[in-house]
Amino acid sequence: MSELTIFDIVDELQMKAAKVLKVLGDQNRVKIIELLRNGELCQCEIIPLIGQSQPTVSRHLNLLEEHGILESRKDGVKVLYQIRDPRILEILKIASTL
Repeated sequence: MSELTIFDIVDELQMKAAKVLKVLGDQNRVKIIELLRNGELCQCEIIPLIGQSQPTVSRHLNLLEEHGILESRKDGVKVLYQIRDPRILEILKIASTL
């Protein structure tokens, strides 16, 4: 078994960054993050605000959660979503001013 080099670690970090940026490359996902800026929302609240179908919103939410951008919790029958790390808002702010 070979040892990891610093180049392997850097490559891994760059790959992770590229995946997160790719996820952020969709305007609807950015809208979802912006909607969650002030706190958690249920998918049922997000759907009418971005004007997409339930399956589409569900896919966006799952992708954002899978990549560590959002987290969810159950509240009865509702699943509430929130931003996992508020630094993502700074990334979006910077990106919008470039």
